Amino acid sequence: MASQRLCFIHYHELGLKGRNRLAFERALMDNIDRNLAGYQVDKVRRISGHLVVDIDDGDDIQAVAAAIAATPGVAKVSLAWRCDRDIQEMGRTACLALAECEPYQTFKASCRRSNTDFPIDSMELNQLMGEALCAFAPNKQVKMKDPDVTVNVWVIQGSAYIFARALQGVGGLPVGTGGRVVTLLSAGIDSPVATWRIVKRGAVAICVHFSGRPQTSDSSEYLVRDIIDALAPAGGIARLYVIPFGDYQRAIAARCPGKLRVIMYRRLMFAVAQRIASIEEAKALVTGESLGQVASQTLDNIWATDDAVDMPVLRPLIGSDKQEIIREAKALGTYEISIQNQSDCCTLFMPRNPETHADLREVREAWSQLPTDEWIESIVQDAEITVFDCLGYRMRH
Repeated sequence: MASQRLCFIHYHELGLKGRNRLAFERALMDNIDRNLAGYQVDKVRRISGHLVVDIDDGDDIQAVAAAIAATPGVAKVSLAWRCDRDIQEMGRTACLALAECEPYQTFKASCRRSNTDFPIDSMELNQLMGEALCAFAPNKQVKMKDPDVTVNVWVIQGSAYIFARALQGVGGLPVGTGGRVVTLLSAGIDSPVATWRIVKRGAVAICVHFSGRPQTSDSSEYLVRDIIDALAPAGGIARLYVIPFGDYQRAIAARCPGKLRVIMYRRLMFAVAQRIASIEEAKALVTGESLGQVASQTLDNIWATDDAVDMPVLRPLIGSDKQEIIREAKALGTYEISIQNQSDCCTLFMPRNPETHADLREVREAWSQLPTDEWIESIVQDAEITVFDCLGYRMRH
């Protein structure tokens, strides 16, 4: 048969899952199929601890590989060929793989066989493929340690799979294998990165955005939608709840000591997110907090905020500094969105001197003076919901 183009998909963590490995592989295959819905490709299939997608002649293999690489759970995508187990055909195909890697100066062949019914062992196959590549590229140099290009020739079952060029995948675990979380998503820099990190670990994210509307404009809501679009290739965001929160902040500002306003805002946000989590059957809340970054993120204030809920609060960025977060946001494509001017709830009715080391008894006393149960139900009832395409999400009731 003539050489067939395909994407050869590598994963790392899934191989460590023992008896659960098959379920993780199936989830990854489903998620890749979802990301390739716009291409004329065959269904993803499993072969010898890897996944394979055959490429139609009309599709751009680079674009297909990029879509696969953006899928959590994928470690690497090789732009590969499949051919018969014929030495001459394998040599010709290996030369195609090497030619695709220009410019380069050094190379080597790396061969393996997974079936002993192929009569040539890996050492001899390395020699034969190396001879073919040297004849093809006489002006290049063979280098066995850290070459510019490694041409891989793998004999698996009835075919040879040959690849040299690859795209780095995002890694992590397939979306849908890590349960559901409710993530507090602002239009700022931090929370989109936190959302991405938890999605990359296999969770399905139900996003809740607290807008300053009607006390501010709705500009932050449009930015949040742009952020979700930037994170869409991972396929891990199932729903967005937009909460008009400005009037409740105004009510808190009128009833609470000024220094505790920020903590009260955060407690109400957490309590609303927990109520949504109960509706969505989510198991944790997620925030973009980093220890000590702002007044509300000291240990005392985090403790005082968490006291408003009785479910886990995950903080993927808790030990990250701002420059680390900014670098990751730039890589995700959310940074340029987040730095746009916006009217949001974060700076609304801010006190001049916010509390940095809250006393929990004082916080609880101020909280008890608010009609929080009534507010929570009203807020959730008035939430504006948008549903997104997320394969790992099914509404259970």
